[in-house]
Amino acid sequence: MAVAGQKLGRILQKLRAMVRPGLSTQFFEEESRRLIREADAEPVFLGYRPAGAKVSYPATLCIGLNDAVVHTPPHKDIILRDGDVVKLDLGLRYKGLCVDSALTVALSPVSKEIEKLIEVTKLALDFAIQTATAGNTLGDIGNVIQTSVESAGFSIVKALTGHGIGEVLHEEPSVFNFGRAGQGMKLKAGMVIAIEPITALGNGRIKQVSDDSYVTADKSISAHFEHTVAITENGPRILTAV
Repeated sequence: MAVAGQKLGRILQKLRAMVRPGLSTQFFEEESRRLIREADAEPVFLGYRPAGAKVSYPATLCIGLNDAVVHTPPHKDIILRDGDVVKLDLGLRYKGLCVDSALTVALSPVSKEIEKLIEVTKLALDFAIQTATAGNTLGDIGNVIQTSVESAGFSIVKALTGHGIGEVLHEEPSVFNFGRAGQGMKLKAGMVIAIEPITALGNGRIKQVSDDSYVTADKSISAHFEHTVAITENGPRILTAV
């Protein structure tokens, strides 16, 4: 999984460097497929159908703009523009094991409030990873995310969670982005989880739209960061870091 994570981390950083106005979101789908193929890996999102979904996901990459939160398929007619907030969410499978990661990029100019939302969401992930140590609980992770985000004046998208990951993309346990310290499953060395704070400028409520993706119900901007993290005897290890 560490090798898979390094591959995914490098791919996501390459995609991030390509983000600029004038490109379609389909461009990033094509680049994702090419880069995963060159890494001798397989796309894990393509054809994936989670519980409750109406249809299988039709793409390799999830790429949502602005109020689009997660599970947004690329499209040739969706063009990046100045001021867009772009979420890139990608997973791959390598030698039978899955990894998952996401990041958010703002195309200038954006407001100071949006810049802060992105910064706070990234910091929430950092704090959560630091908390992901053997002996702590999932409630500790959720609590540190919730506290850091809400104290900055933003909302957690509570309907969406992180997850266990390994031989399949989504495994138990669910890794909530809110909770009470000390409660929930205790973390043990050997566990691997995808931690993914998902936040919004507005109230954090979401709705599902016709393509099965989720958007904020109040059309407010959202942000999303994610890493696949191993719990080890020596502390957390970020598998999808570059």
